[in-house]
Amino acid sequence: MDILIKNGRILNPAQNEDFVGDIRIRDDKIDEIGENLEIKGCKVIDAKGCYVMPGLIDLHVHLRDPGLEYKETLTTGARAGARGGFTTICPMPNTKPPTDTPEKIRVLKERIKKECIINVLPIGAVTLGMEGKEVTDIEGMKNEGACGISEDGKSVMDSGVYRIAMKRASKSNIPVMAHCEDINLVCGGVMNQGKKSEELGMNGISNAVEDIIAMRDILLAKETGAKLHLCHCSTKDSVRMVEEAKKEGISVTAEVCPHHFILCDEDIIEDDANYKMNPPLRSREDVEALKEGLKSGVMEVISTDHAPHSAEEKAGGFKKSPFGIVGLETSAALTMTELVDKGIITPLDMAAKMSYNPAKVIGIDKGILKPGKIADIMIFDPDAEYTIDVNKFESKGKNTPFHGKKVKGLVKYTICSGNIVYEYGKAGLEND
Repeated sequence: MDILIKNGRILNPAQNEDFVGDIRIRDDKIDEIGENLEIKGCKVIDAKGCYVMPGLIDLHVHLRDPGLEYKETLTTGARAGARGGFTTICPMPNTKPPTDTPEKIRVLKERIKKECIINVLPIGAVTLGMEGKEVTDIEGMKNEGACGISEDGKSVMDSGVYRIAMKRASKSNIPVMAHCEDINLVCGGVMNQGKKSEELGMNGISNAVEDIIAMRDILLAKETGAKLHLCHCSTKDSVRMVEEAKKEGISVTAEVCPHHFILCDEDIIEDDANYKMNPPLRSREDVEALKEGLKSGVMEVISTDHAPHSAEEKAGGFKKSPFGIVGLETSAALTMTELVDKGIITPLDMAAKMSYNPAKVIGIDKGILKPGKIADIMIFDPDAEYTIDVNKFESKGKNTPFHGKKVKGLVKYTICSGNIVYEYGKAGLEND
């Protein structure tokens, strides 16, 4: 049966369109967009007062599968994505074993077809075993369906090895998704270096840990012609460097995560590892720079760095717990609450940064609302107010500092390839 979305505020950043209208879906594609479309023979969704935007795309998630399924699985990660409005998510390769060969990409893609209700596009490792020594078969992984390469969780510290990888990535026209961290400067740090780390007696992580590798990677991208995407940027100088690189014509894009544009180290009031992530929560000055970068368009992507861990692991405090928080089920509401509702970005900007721009980074034909395109759509109520509750998450991970936060913006429907994969309030599709 066809689906007809009626009276929604249609946000289509690909054509800079923002208007109230209807969308008819037939099979897996958008069939028609207009006003007062015929409802006969259709399942009708009344989207009055809601945003109707392209399905969200997350370039940066950790699904922990294979090898760490107690934290997350392909199935639970995809369901969490659907609940958060995502129709495409891109898992990083730091599983056990790492996703570092064409064969592993192929096996993963076969599992995804069977186990996931949304699109899952794997990212391949830069080096074999993620050991930083021998470059992987980048072209082979791309041919099997990898959408990018990354060593996320750490940086390739050998610049010579990384340059080889960037040259191969450039030849294969696949983006390099960089985690920028100079491991030699971390020195056991667990949170941002500053007054708060001193107050809590924790080793600090300076901005230079990120900034030095960000500049190195930008310079290597300039030399090799690789498409560089900087992951989870957290410092004011990252914004500045990306801006300057763009002016110089270097192919670089950058993402910011909600926790980095909302929270700073001053918000950590106790030894609570739900505030521990890598890179860490920075200073208020860094937060303001990130928001300005999002507003200006220098930082064109919002990703989550969804990183589930067990409650037992996160109970160890800053010194013993692993880095990372979950984000798939909170990012749309947090972006609405902290950026759109406060006038920092527009609703159309939100659709661009969470869908159309990510699609362009990895070169997929998505993030567009137009007849003939695959019907990946999120219907989002921007005025709905509620409190984030980790007990309602589809993800196995409940590790977030945003539990109990009051937010605006609720995902009402997620439609992937013309199928309703999430519907708020309907048993069997979600647990709200």
